[in-house]
Amino acid sequence: MANSSRVSDPPRAVRRLVRTPHPPQLPVYRLSAEERRDLHALVDHEWIVTNGMGGYSSSTVAGIVTRRYHGLLVAALQNPLGRMVMLNTLLDSAEDASGRRVLLSLEPGVGATPGAKDAVPIAQLTEFRLDGGLPVWRYEVGGGKTTIEKRVFMPYRQNTVIVLYRVSGDAPVTLHLTPAVHFRGYEASVSEVLPEHYAFSTEGELLRLAAEGLPPLQMRVEGSFAFIENPRRYEQIGYAVEEARGYEFHGSLWSPGTLALAVAPGSSVALIASSEDPSVMQSMSAEEALGVEVERKRRLIESAPPEAHSGAAAQLVIAADQFIIRPVGRVRDTIRAAALGDEVRTIIAGYHWFTDWGRDTMISLEGLTLSTGRHREAGFILRTFAQYVRDGLIPNHFPDGSDEGLYHTADATLWFFHALERYSETTNYWSLVVHVLPVLRAMVEAHLRGTRFGIGVDPADGLLRQGADGYQLTWMDAKVDGWVVTPRRGKAVEINALWYNALVLLSRWERDFGDQHNWKKYGEAAALVRESFNEKFWFEEGRYLYDVIDGPEGNDPALRPNQVLAISLPNPVLDEEHWPEVVQIVRERLLTPVGLRSLAPGHPDYKARYFGDLRTRDAAYHQGTVWAWLIGPFIDAWLKVHPEDHTSARGFLDGLITHLPEFGVGSIAEIFDAEAPYTPRGCIAQAWSVGEVLRCLLKINSAEKSSELQESD
Repeated sequence: MANSSRVSDPPRAVRRLVRTPHPPQLPVYRLSAEERRDLHALVDHEWIVTNGMGGYSSSTVAGIVTRRYHGLLVAALQNPLGRMVMLNTLLDSAEDASGRRVLLSLEPGVGATPGAKDAVPIAQLTEFRLDGGLPVWRYEVGGGKTTIEKRVFMPYRQNTVIVLYRVSGDAPVTLHLTPAVHFRGYEASVSEVLPEHYAFSTEGELLRLAAEGLPPLQMRVEGSFAFIENPRRYEQIGYAVEEARGYEFHGSLWSPGTLALAVAPGSSVALIASSEDPSVMQSMSAEEALGVEVERKRRLIESAPPEAHSGAAAQLVIAADQFIIRPVGRVRDTIRAAALGDEVRTIIAGYHWFTDWGRDTMISLEGLTLSTGRHREAGFILRTFAQYVRDGLIPNHFPDGSDEGLYHTADATLWFFHALERYSETTNYWSLVVHVLPVLRAMVEAHLRGTRFGIGVDPADGLLRQGADGYQLTWMDAKVDGWVVTPRRGKAVEINALWYNALVLLSRWERDFGDQHNWKKYGEAAALVRESFNEKFWFEEGRYLYDVIDGPEGNDPALRPNQVLAISLPNPVLDEEHWPEVVQIVRERLLTPVGLRSLAPGHPDYKARYFGDLRTRDAAYHQGTVWAWLIGPFIDAWLKVHPEDHTSARGFLDGLITHLPEFGVGSIAEIFDAEAPYTPRGCIAQAWSVGEVLRCLLKINSAEKSSELQESD
């Protein structure tokens, strides 16, 4: 039995706050002057801020909504509503003392078309920056006499968005703010019928919009204003990204009218929109709420290791925070956890459209929480998922608006073992392992005897096989119209690398905290897996590993990145003699500046671009498309083969760090095209992309620092 002091959770965060003579500054990212002058670039760059509950505010830098998921307020509501678009956009313009009006944001189909005879000109955007994760626009109006600075942010754990305007210069301006809405689920088509009637009322500084069966949208104005009532519908608004993705792309919005706010130089005004009770909205002024949110982000960086106090690492710490949420929709689970003195936490897999996925959560947990000093929340996440185990499996994901998880995954459960090991090793506290040991044992026993979806051990060789008609059970999970693009039925290489790692860990934990008989049993099972793996997965002709063996069509020699996990995991299943060859061929054929290709060029199914309608995209999703998260396992494998080559390891991250100011500004995309220029695609902000890049960046920084200290000694 291990030392008892390691089997009780600490009363507070494990990592102590590091105080430095020069406190870390919040990172700032700016668009270049060339990008600010290019409307296409302003549309291609998207921003997002989140509220720690799954809700968010997001659009393009230009203010043009191009996705169904864009919205100034997308609220995370209790199930069965889930996430709802409550405030789609805010059309804002400024009028100077001479009566000349300019647009601060432009909405296709709503604002005037640039270049038209009667078009309202667009204000000069002199700066767009991401300041500590918060988007800031700076405009010059009135011939440069007045500057308007606009910020968008969300108070933590509120379904509230605040748009704050600060005016400076020599002359006053009048801001015109026109809210436009289409209450709907965030996944719903933009062409969904607009409600016939929105109930609208005003009371002092409060404005209220409501539709039957939905919570109202409350809006509060800070500053003197006049409300110009002008209810109207805006028709045939085009959503360009939805069109490119093959979905319905024309929709309608409704507005009650326009707010006119006269603002003197040196003053600020704000619009606060919320689905919360008005008392929540009125608890802080906009400036106070901004100060609180900035301080919260500064504390996140201070709590992270010193290597994350500046530069790209600091920005990634801020980006990581967006994915760690308290799922307010699942009320039953929240009440149950509270009764146990615990808290529910989970990880949003990606914005805009993902919910929390078991696999993504476990892969990204180390980078998002352990690398950033958020150990207590890591424990909450692991305990949350331990509650959801069914038939030896943790959920693949929770559909939005649902309390019930879907369990069609062969690897999420195995990644749970890995995440638990990283948590325990990082914190050096083992009470969680002791607590969930019966659950872990039940997981492995379910796999040994066979569980859902054909997931079970082949008793002849101890390897784990999986597969069921119509299901995609590995992380390569594209499916469209009943077509499973990469079924990978049989014994997949990374599944068995994870299975071996889980058996080794469980055997070790049984030895330290559990049953001696089980220790030997699982140790023998691991030994059989290792022997069979090295005998059967080595593809002699290619000098790398088969991707799948014993499948319906035999062994699959497709060169894919999954084999890297046979080296990168803490307990590698592949014999060390083969490590250099595997790492080398992956570097030569799969490595790109932004991650690993999912299939090597030259294969008949290889696709160079991820673009088009859903079927076309899914056909490319894991057939060449680059995945950023895979850079993490590759760097781990690289450093096992080349332990002193930190320079190369850091170089593998350069392209992803350079990518931070583009696409989803300040975050890392889900995927990229397989060929130059490696266009970012998919989600604008992906949890495992951010988590793995941050984890590796800090790992390399720490290793370099240790080497420097050794050399100085």
